[in-house]
Amino acid sequence: MQNFSEKDVLTDALISEKRATDQYNHYANECLHNSVRDTIIDCLAKEHAIQDEVFHMMHERGYYPTPMAEDKKVEEAKQKFSQSVK
Repeated sequence: MQNFSEKDVLTDALISEKRATDQYNHYANECLHNSVRDTIIDCLAKEHAIQDEVFHMMHERGYYPTPMAEDKKVEEAKQKFSQSVK
């Protein structure tokens, strides 16, 4: 019997959530009926929330370290993406 560490379980959960959001996004993009698309987008939002929760659990435990971004880089990214939305 193989025992999985907490890190293994959380890593598997994070990977699963990332795959789920990829699939829901794909289905939403190709959906013809608005009511079905709205339901899929609701599921997508819920999966993103779960993914965010798992990510933060991993980050807090040191399983997924991320470096702090420089304020200048954050502002550049905000400007870049806000311009692409317009």
